[in-house]
Amino acid sequence: MSYTLDTPFAHGGPLGRAAFRQQPEDFIVQEELGFAPEGDGEHHYLHLQKRGVNTDWVAQKIARLAGVKPADVGFCGLKDRHGVADQWFSVYLPKGNVPDWHKLEEDAAIKVLSLSKGRRKLRRGQHASNRFVILLRNVSGTSENELQERLLAISKSGVPNYFGEQRFGRNGSNLVSAKRWLEDGVPLNKMSGKSMIMSAARSHLFNCVVAERVRQANWNTEIPGDVLLEGTPTGPLWGRGRSRASDEALVLEQNALAEYSSWLNGLEHCGLSQERRSIVLSPVKLDWALEGQNLRLSLDLRPGEFATAVLREVLQLDNLSA
Repeated sequence: MSYTLDTPFAHGGPLGRAAFRQQPEDFIVQEELGFAPEGDGEHHYLHLQKRGVNTDWVAQKIARLAGVKPADVGFCGLKDRHGVADQWFSVYLPKGNVPDWHKLEEDAAIKVLSLSKGRRKLRRGQHASNRFVILLRNVSGTSENELQERLLAISKSGVPNYFGEQRFGRNGSNLVSAKRWLEDGVPLNKMSGKSMIMSAARSHLFNCVVAERVRQANWNTEIPGDVLLEGTPTGPLWGRGRSRASDEALVLEQNALAEYSSWLNGLEHCGLSQERRSIVLSPVKLDWALEGQNLRLSLDLRPGEFATAVLREVLQLDNLSA
């Protein structure tokens, strides 16, 4: 059984090549909460900028400074290590022992942007959107007209909502662990990163369904039996419960996942409930400009959507951070 991360393209494949993430400032993410903190409460809100480090590392530094458990630190999503991200964190401090948050800036990778208070812990997917500003360097093998045409097509039709490679670990290591658990019988509780392994497994199954719909050229059109989310077809995030799809859509999903029966069974018995995720990623406020040999893109994405799903449909990326 193959666990390749290569998935079919919806717009004909990359037009050329470009250097990706040559430096952190080439990949900027700005998290938009979508609401204003109340200004009072037992949760302290920290709006931080991180550069070249991952979200969990920042959360652990916050917990140590505040003298709390890591579970008392909340955030809305994992932001890429290889970039610059403005991100919100919450810290539960009911007794009011508030540290000097600016001590976080003793590490050059962190900058405090603003401080506030709120009445609830920030949780995964709670934010409204992420704003990306991405610089692709040394574009070659294509023309300005071709890039313009491709980006206009993406603006109109969107792209397949694949989970990005970062979901699967370095060189797909999380899928190797998923195979050990779901096929070889190694207990999940004997492996590190259990939640990431479960997430990678169901993300891979979702990508398999999306890939099959791309092959059949119906990824962004409704077919009989589809479950719609905001008017677009969805695919399964596997777990306990019956599929909500029916008719042609259900048969397609069953065929796409036929070789993964042990994965389906394992995910049904590990505490996850079956959910649905849109098959179509429609970037909002997609804009672009050629700056010499470089292409600068800006776009808004919903929580859980991957900018690389858009970029891969335009250019083949030489990821210099890898």
